[in-house]
Amino acid sequence: MQTRTIRDGISGLLAVALALGIAELIAGLTGAVAPIIATGDLLIDHAPGWFTHFVIGLLGKKDKPALIALVTLATLGVGVAIGLVGRSRPSRAQIGFAVLGAVGAAVATFDTPASSTQAALVAAFGPIIGATLGWQALRLLLLAGTIEDAPAPSGDTPAQPMTRRIPGRRAFLGFAAVAAGASATSFVAGRKLAGSSVDVEEQRRALAINAGTQEVNGALDLNGLSPLITPNKDFYRIDTTLTTPRVDVAKWRLKVSGMVERPFELTFDELLSLPSREEVITLTCVSNEVGGDLVGNARWLGVPLADLLNRAGVKSGATQVVGRSVDDFTVGFPTEVALDGRPALVAYAMNGEALPGPHGFPARLVVPGLYGYVSATKWLTEIELTTWEAFDAYWIPRGWSKNGPIKTQSRIDVPRDGRTVKPGRVAVAGVAWAGNRSISKVEVRARKRGESGDSNPWITARLSEALSGNAWRQWIAEWDAQAGDYLIEVRATDGKGDVQTDKYHRSDPDGATGWHQIDVRVRA
Repeated sequence: MQTRTIRDGISGLLAVALALGIAELIAGLTGAVAPIIATGDLLIDHAPGWFTHFVIGLLGKKDKPALIALVTLATLGVGVAIGLVGRSRPSRAQIGFAVLGAVGAAVATFDTPASSTQAALVAAFGPIIGATLGWQALRLLLLAGTIEDAPAPSGDTPAQPMTRRIPGRRAFLGFAAVAAGASATSFVAGRKLAGSSVDVEEQRRALAINAGTQEVNGALDLNGLSPLITPNKDFYRIDTTLTTPRVDVAKWRLKVSGMVERPFELTFDELLSLPSREEVITLTCVSNEVGGDLVGNARWLGVPLADLLNRAGVKSGATQVVGRSVDDFTVGFPTEVALDGRPALVAYAMNGEALPGPHGFPARLVVPGLYGYVSATKWLTEIELTTWEAFDAYWIPRGWSKNGPIKTQSRIDVPRDGRTVKPGRVAVAGVAWAGNRSISKVEVRARKRGESGDSNPWITARLSEALSGNAWRQWIAEWDAQAGDYLIEVRATDGKGDVQTDKYHRSDPDGATGWHQIDVRVRA
């Protein structure tokens, strides 16, 4: 009985896995959204702000793979439950698959642009077919698990060579292997088809982009210190989509609309033909906690946002710029920010190459001085002018502040928290940033555990070259370390002379504050 129960649970798991694989394959063939991805997108869109903050703080850049894994495991768990009731109550198992198909169709339809009824119907097709085939697979697996192994002939009962019995364990394992293979094959094929619909890397290689030649000098060199320019592969990524949008530049358009005198659209070639500028700008996520790594510094090349707004003619009373992504994500920031002289860009290149897909190819907004959640629209498709009161962008109803100026922050990279160092001259180093206010000074203080900080002097750090007023600066301080257990803390002063506050506050609703601190042991 126990063996049969295990087989039933495995049968349900494999049947649902096959249903998911078939739905993934159909999504890849039709260009629709697979139900697992659609469910994840739905959870992201409707999760409360505090939960999103918790997940990003806990998992950081791994939040999306973790969410996909969680949704997949939860669905497979439902499959196990269906399998356990499938033998005694087949009607309930059938209802279970019908519910899975309906839910999958609903979320896939919800994740499809509302303007495309045909696309919504296509999106619903995969989960329904997958659930139907999954139910049939469950029936076969349960049937195979029902056939008992043939009893060995006793001495009084001669074997009957003309009577064929199918060994139950072999039959079940055979059907299970077929179901597992079919589900894995269809899943992998669906993912590969989805990835080949638009080859972003091929488009990036084919683009003749004058990606800028600005030299970066004056960097400080120390093992473990963040580089002055963050390589594209290491640049943080936080966004609301589980799969990177694949945009065809031949079909892409950038609309400038809303409260403007002369609305217009641009093709990508037209965007490239406009006067451009390259700027070194630090971007940071509002979810970045004190000492966190959701921040990076890059060279961005693009068209000044102010040029596009001036071409459109901003109407009086248009107090908000709204950026829209191809995946319907939105940001909103004051119009005056785009016109106050800071180098806000519609960027199409990053660190000397076309924007990588995960960072917004073919174009994105880069606005110095503002956290990404109110400004950094990746996969940009529309810039709309409206009033401040008329529209709340994606994160605002989820509890985040509508204003998102970047707070002054500094971080210790070297030594790492909890490390042991030798007595003598020790280099303490890191990076500091303050949005578009630049950094004028960084100070470090080391105090023994239990001592008051006021009794220990601040050490002024040496700074890297200021690449721009919108970029972070590296810093290195020399500390004469003596034996003991120490707390090292850092603070920065921005270009206006304002010192970073020591008052700790977590990142929601408008950015973290406080001094970064690390523990260090000094031992001979």
